[in-house]
Amino acid sequence: MSLPTIAPPPGVSPAFPAPVSARIDAVVRQALEQRRLVGAVVLVSRDGELVHRQAAGLADRESGQPMRMDAVFRLASVSKPIVSVAALALVAQGRLELDQGIDRWLPEFRPRLADGRPARITARQLLSHTAGLGYRFFESGEDGPYARAGVSDGMDDATISLAENLRRIASVPLLYEPGTAWGYSLATDVLGALIERVHGTPLDTAVRQLVTGPLGMADTGFVAHDVHRVPTPYVNDSPHPHRLREGETVPVLEGTVGIPYSPARIFNARAFPSGGAGMAGTAQDFLCLLESLRQGGGALLPSALVEDMALDQTGGLDLPDAPGTGFGLGFSVLRDPRRAGSPEAAGTWRWGGAYGHAWFVDRSQGLSVVAFTNTLYEGMSGRFVTDLRDAVYGVAPTAA
Repeated sequence: MSLPTIAPPPGVSPAFPAPVSARIDAVVRQALEQRRLVGAVVLVSRDGELVHRQAAGLADRESGQPMRMDAVFRLASVSKPIVSVAALALVAQGRLELDQGIDRWLPEFRPRLADGRPARITARQLLSHTAGLGYRFFESGEDGPYARAGVSDGMDDATISLAENLRRIASVPLLYEPGTAWGYSLATDVLGALIERVHGTPLDTAVRQLVTGPLGMADTGFVAHDVHRVPTPYVNDSPHPHRLREGETVPVLEGTVGIPYSPARIFNARAFPSGGAGMAGTAQDFLCLLESLRQGGGALLPSALVEDMALDQTGGLDLPDAPGTGFGLGFSVLRDPRRAGSPEAAGTWRWGGAYGHAWFVDRSQGLSVVAFTNTLYEGMSGRFVTDLRDAVYGVAPTAA
């Protein structure tokens, strides 16, 4: 079966090398032909002009359904910057303070340190993943502390409420004293509960009123309503990716128990709204958010808060397996391109999503890049992500 590509770029900016679209198309085509990806949507904006727009491969391999530009993807951690912006919008309104203890708004959420001492957690620490929390899927076995407490990572078929999940998270000792280390975690789920409490509405309503509504992100939310626009998820395998099964657990890192996925969750309006992993949306919607932030926040945030987002909040700590990279308020921040071995400029923002997504913003080049795929984990952290980055910057491709 041939692999369809819908890639008519609507125009190439004179400020951007004309071959960029051809280079990106070649990277996508290679990933599809080598069966590392099943399907993808890639958007590249330079100085506010769309210079590459591509839907390629298949949304559903078994039926031969081609990928479409308006595909609604399960976002996983791509939801984190969306929910982070919602929290910062409340800061801008003077309703939330970044450096005050969240117990002011969530008095029932009082996790303790391993020695039993109480801990003070701030909104800034939640946003920057320095709050001492963890993820169940990082534990080494089924008997880890979060597993024993029945904590949900927001991607399973858990039927508990957000309040109950917070109670379970708070029952587990913190991994470190807040503000002293960095650890990717359920902090954004806690942030979602904080947003609910401060805004006085359910999280989906708050995010719609604070972020997605003002930007016209009509296809982004906590429930996907059009099943026909949601691509089938796949898992990298040999000789080709296999269809992700309901309830299938896929390790993210070697030696970890992994994520028990529920692809059906995004259609379940009763599933609790996971701020860290529970949204769906289109690549175009997400590009709108990135462009708004790149250009200074627009109607969403004052530029000073965008600059706060873009500051490394780790105190100079490197992220695991990411030399030269720190973390801001909602996404990673590149501190040292040389150490990172990256053509991106210092200060570049980047993150992704476990269902197979990657994005970055290089403000020095006016660049916003979104790549949503339906193949985990190649589309999040595989060779495709590096090859796409290098294609955008015109770096020589890696060997096949």
